[in-house]
Amino acid sequence: MDIKGWLEKYKTHVLIATGVCAFGLYQLSEEEAPPPSEPFAIEETALPAQEKVTAAPTEVKVPEQPQTVTIDIKGAVKTPGIYSLSSEERINDAVVKAGGFQKEADRTTVNLAQKLQDEMVIYIPKVGEEPPATAPAVSGGTTSVQTASSNSGEQGGAVNINTATSAELQELPGIGEAKAQAIIDYRETTGAFAQAEDLKNVSGIGDKTFEKLQPLITVN
Repeated sequence: MDIKGWLEKYKTHVLIATGVCAFGLYQLSEEEAPPPSEPFAIEETALPAQEKVTAAPTEVKVPEQPQTVTIDIKGAVKTPGIYSLSSEERINDAVVKAGGFQKEADRTTVNLAQKLQDEMVIYIPKVGEEPPATAPAVSGGTTSVQTASSNSGEQGGAVNINTATSAELQELPGIGEAKAQAIIDYRETTGAFAQAEDLKNVSGIGDKTFEKLQPLITVN
């Protein structure tokens, strides 16, 4: 049997077999081929919007302008009187304005660096002098007015030197902490004051000091 005749006889079978083989090869290639890789999904992250920072407004302080003040300077200066100066000036400037210190002036009792204030009264005592009861004392950075009426008024009358505390005694003109303590020590060691004149027995209290104190004190 020749090949040509055989092919003619089994043509249909050959076509079917060829188709089956082709299909089998196709299936085999599909199984072995790796699945196509899926593209990576890139997640977009929204960046936060940049916040606007607003700087707080800076408060600008306007410096206070110096004012004109009027002061009254008394005591041991060459030309006592009323003067107008700047509020930025100090007691030393007021003394210069009044012609400077007298030779007898006690400069240690006055705070020359203190700034001036309107209606300020400055009293410059002489060496060894105690400011009069009606005059203000300027020292230690403060200005205070001490008068006989104000001292007695605060106590509702005269100060009892037999019972007064140190603070009450210091409200009397010319009595500081040391003299107040000396009065207390005297009455504790010697006994109560029998009369106001006995106060002169206390160290540091002489006739001039007692004259200022006599209307303001009592032993009752």
